[in-house]
Amino acid sequence: MANIKRYFIALNPRWPLRRYKTQSSRHNPQVRESRPPAKLISRDISLSGNLSKGSIFLHQNCEPPPRLLASANAVTFVVATNTKIDIKSLQFQELEVKVREFGEPLYRARQIADWLYQKRIQSFDEMTDLPREFRNRLAEQFDFSKIDIVRVLGSRDTTRKFLFRLSDDSLIEAVLIPASPALYGSRSDRRTLCVSTQVGCAYGCKFCASGLEGFSRNLKPNEIVDQIIAVERESGEKIDNIVFMGMGEPLANFEHVMGAIRIINAPSGLGIGARRITVSTSGLAPQIRKLADEPLQIRLAISLHGATDEVRDQIMPINRRYNIETLLSACDYYTSRKKQRLTFEYILIASVNDSDEQARLLARHAKRLSAKVNLIPYNTVHGLPWTRPSQDRQEAFLSILRDRGIAATLRREKGHDIDAACGQLRLQTKREMLTASS
Repeated sequence: MANIKRYFIALNPRWPLRRYKTQSSRHNPQVRESRPPAKLISRDISLSGNLSKGSIFLHQNCEPPPRLLASANAVTFVVATNTKIDIKSLQFQELEVKVREFGEPLYRARQIADWLYQKRIQSFDEMTDLPREFRNRLAEQFDFSKIDIVRVLGSRDTTRKFLFRLSDDSLIEAVLIPASPALYGSRSDRRTLCVSTQVGCAYGCKFCASGLEGFSRNLKPNEIVDQIIAVERESGEKIDNIVFMGMGEPLANFEHVMGAIRIINAPSGLGIGARRITVSTSGLAPQIRKLADEPLQIRLAISLHGATDEVRDQIMPINRRYNIETLLSACDYYTSRKKQRLTFEYILIASVNDSDEQARLLARHAKRLSAKVNLIPYNTVHGLPWTRPSQDRQEAFLSILRDRGIAATLRREKGHDIDAACGQLRLQTKREMLTASS
């Protein structure tokens, strides 16, 4: 089992596991090494416990090979976790399949979806127009998790930040951003919610708080959708636009993010139009191409933050894998397949990426793709050395873009007084909890 040992040794110790205990024979000391490795079903895996002689540890999403289970030396098989899927992670078509498997009429799927996304109940028992036996069977097969709001911070510009606790006690954030004349040129009552897609982040952008404590896990579709439901419930406001720009790299959690988007967009789900959904990425070029082949006309925003490889290499490690030309080529492919205009997100950091030369090169990239540019003055993160440029420097950068015919906006104060940049509230809360416990 040398291969398995090497495979699991680098995994994260926070996730649940399955444990397969084996007995090796002193007459055949090579028996453990001769068995084939486990088949990987999901990449969201990790190790809990210590590898020891005679034991093999596999996550709940791994299947043991048939020869391992069939072997006389495979003595025990212990499931150490609940493996039920949350019902809010199912697409409507999947819900119909499950209803049919239960021997219920298909209209039950519509009833369930109505309870989940319109009436927004929080337990199977509240689905009162379903037979009790059917509700019990649903509860046996599916989870019905919810997220708890831990803190809400309000801002002077009415931006609000929400800190959630998930069922495994992980903390994530979402930010509710109102439209304003400064952003759109006229008064608007639009409400945009910025949602998280991962607990932490593995991509290590040097200016961002989300990755300061590393990556823990991907969010499941229900945990993404639940952020929207929870904020609408708490705020009493209807969310018009969804941006996947919170904690984590959305395209690194591609399947779960797309599952959530389909639920958000579906008439049987939250019913938010595809053109009101924006996915942001730090530059995962292959996934950008994959997103381009998806049928939904969702919007794409590129977190560029540097117009040259030299600058991007300094602040965004992902650029060393997919440099600017590789990224722009993927964007070329995306714009050839989609009707939606692409956006460059560009955080202005003093003396790092705010020079006139960076502005001129950014304009060239934007013109190549007919892209819009959204300039965002840096929100200070405690413990990081970066600062935002002066107001005059911000305006000068904006003028260079506009003089070259680029549709560009400069985001005015949006949550600067509540540390609204992604990851900050979570980091602050965890540090406060650590201080209190010590």
